[in-house]
Amino acid sequence: MPRRIFIGDIHGHFDGLQRLWEAIAPEPDDKVYCVGDLIDRGPKSADVVDFVRRNAAGCVRGNHEQLILDTFVDGKINPPTLQGWIFSGGQATLSSYHGSAATLEDHLDWLRQLPLYIDLGDLWLVHAGVNPMLPIAEQSSYEMCWIRETFHSSLTPFFSDKLIITGHTITFTFPGVDPGQIVAGRGWLDIDTGVYHPRSGWLTALDWDNQIVYQVNVFEPIERVRSCAEAITYLDPTLIKKRPRDMVSRSAF
Repeated sequence: MPRRIFIGDIHGHFDGLQRLWEAIAPEPDDKVYCVGDLIDRGPKSADVVDFVRRNAAGCVRGNHEQLILDTFVDGKINPPTLQGWIFSGGQATLSSYHGSAATLEDHLDWLRQLPLYIDLGDLWLVHAGVNPMLPIAEQSSYEMCWIRETFHSSLTPFFSDKLIITGHTITFTFPGVDPGQIVAGRGWLDIDTGVYHPRSGWLTALDWDNQIVYQVNVFEPIERVRSCAEAITYLDPTLIKKRPRDMVSRSAF
């Protein structure tokens, strides 16, 4: 049967993406989806965008895509968001275009049309999550690209018939989770294993239909293939501490 494969946050690590793609070896009928955050931090964001654009079946918008889109508006730089984007790894993205404004604008046009979510029937792909207190029609890019604790601490699955697959929050930042593990909560699965972070370096692909996890490490020449039973850590949502501020956190990662 054709496989549905989901790749976690890539963050400009094109060489790691190439190694991972070779490991999963997609067949023509397989569908590969990305959970967003293709860009920033890593050295080859432009190459990542070009490759995903040509080869993936779909990709949702991540908070780092939202940052660059908020920075370049109507062909002009928006100063209020520029500093935040640069601080979040945007300088590496700019450098990856090697001064080609035309290529950057072409990629921005593609990023603008990325959906906030993709509904595959039994699976629902979104970058960060959803606000459990709002219906889908009232969710915005703010929730779907940035939310953390309010989503992760929910005791009830948002959908009764769909599993939500996300990235955005590095999995080892959850309590009791080791670097490289993926995390399952109540009705959701997080596959952002922190490719750019020195504590991890793992880039992850999830073959959901065969329950297989493919991983490469961008800091070392290591690849591994594991079953979901080995790779998933199950999270107790009561261990998630909500921050005494806005429900949607824009801090870090």
